[in-house]
Amino acid sequence: MSRRGLSLFRIGLPALVAAAGVVLMVIGGDALASLGVGLLVISLLVVLANVLVRLAISSQEDRAKEEAARRYFSRTGRWPGSGGSRSART
Repeated sequence: MSRRGLSLFRIGLPALVAAAGVVLMVIGGDALASLGVGLLVISLLVVLANVLVRLAISSQEDRAKEEAARRYFSRTGRWPGSGGSRSART
């Protein structure tokens, strides 16, 4: 799936469900208003799930970068990008 299609799915679908919920709350009676609130809550839960998945994915990328930096440190004795030679800590 393309990045645009994924964004449309991730953002557009919950927005459409939320809009349908708002329409039901505005035009409906008690039963339809309750259904509208339910749709609005569901769309917010979908957005929250998307945010949590994206945070988990970025966390995995950060861990991979940290692991690569630790392997580099084990080989060279210095952190990547620190420049210079080994400095002794006292």
